[in-house]
Amino acid sequence: MVWEKEKIVGSCIIGGATFAVGATFLHLFLKGELPLGLGLGARLVSFRKRRPVRVYMDGCFDMMHYGHCNALRQARALGDQLVVGVVSDEEIIANKGPPVTPLHERMVMVKAVKWVDEVISDAPYAITEDFMKRLFDEYQIDYIIHGDDPCVLPDGTDAYALAKKAGRYKQIKRTEGVSSTDIVGRMLLCVRERSNSHSHSSLQRQFSHGHNSPKFDDGGSSAGTRVSHFLPTSRRIVQFSNGKGPGPDARIIYIDGAFDLFHAGHVEILRRARELGDFLLVGIHNDQTVSARSGARHPIMNLHERSLSVLACRYVDEVIIGAPSEVSKDTITTFDISLVVHGTVAESDDFQKEEGNPYAVPISMGIFQILESPLDITTSTIIKRIVNNHEAYQASCFFKRNLKKEASEKKYYEQKAFVTGD
Repeated sequence: MVWEKEKIVGSCIIGGATFAVGATFLHLFLKGELPLGLGLGARLVSFRKRRPVRVYMDGCFDMMHYGHCNALRQARALGDQLVVGVVSDEEIIANKGPPVTPLHERMVMVKAVKWVDEVISDAPYAITEDFMKRLFDEYQIDYIIHGDDPCVLPDGTDAYALAKKAGRYKQIKRTEGVSSTDIVGRMLLCVRERSNSHSHSSLQRQFSHGHNSPKFDDGGSSAGTRVSHFLPTSRRIVQFSNGKGPGPDARIIYIDGAFDLFHAGHVEILRRARELGDFLLVGIHNDQTVSARSGARHPIMNLHERSLSVLACRYVDEVIIGAPSEVSKDTITTFDISLVVHGTVAESDDFQKEEGNPYAVPISMGIFQILESPLDITTSTIIKRIVNNHEAYQASCFFKRNLKKEASEKKYYEQKAFVTGD
């Protein structure tokens, strides 16, 4: 009898289960804790084919930044597959005012985040009964995720009340030090401080070290009075990193730049660059280099913030934080670079100069290539959109609503308690 039991379990093992699993089941079966009538083979098949836990997170993802990416990273850690809903332009206009980036650009950004498995376009701003049923039935969603910060609808109700009531809601920790409102404020501050007497170096230090800046009159809004409050940690960088180097025979592609206000144009040129090789190395210029090239009010995002945004992109394998502005022979040798590339759309035309060209070395080595940029978008494009949108926004009914939202956010920070998570 014992021999027959061993034979049954042994056949299951040969059928595909690992030896460790087969041995465990053999032990339990011989003890009589797994009766033959329950179907041991079926149990092993079930063990191998466990349905992945699917989690859902939605958002506007307007002016997408590293805080959004960190939220998606945390959400992905709560399941096996992350489905992301991107709110439509119409829903954003109805609930918040006009978006800075249109839906197709926001879709490019979200799809490029390396923790995202699937994207739903034109998601509703609030989780309705019908949409929640669709999530559960059609998309097989197990849990709906959101940050610990409040998400209140214009009527004052909780946007995730239905998910909470259904017992299918999970919460993650909000990423401190950044928000889309905060970034808009930084840009408006920079534009308005062009006529102020602050020195270039003084303003640059504010951006690099996260110091508060003098307030300006903004119709009663506090937007635009803050600069970066991000506190970089080595742990956060590790969380965003791939942790893998290139293989021994990998074709390494190098592209560098500021990557300020990381946008769809950046994503698309990185995608094209990655297609040319096996490993994409991205050099991110430090704040002083960007400031010297683009002006004292740049960069909007400091070096560490820009590094995290680039690291979150699925097309990027590694970054050099604070890369030199000139690509030297030493850099090419150290990182075993096969090809240096640059897009046709850029804030600066240095790559086209005959003298003082930062790519003179790779050009002389015959390993420099100019790539046609898929999208005609630059950091200046985003800033112009924000300035134009802000003027229209202040004249609309959404301005007063946003003042209430800012008051709510201020209350959140004043009453904030420690929340576990990362």
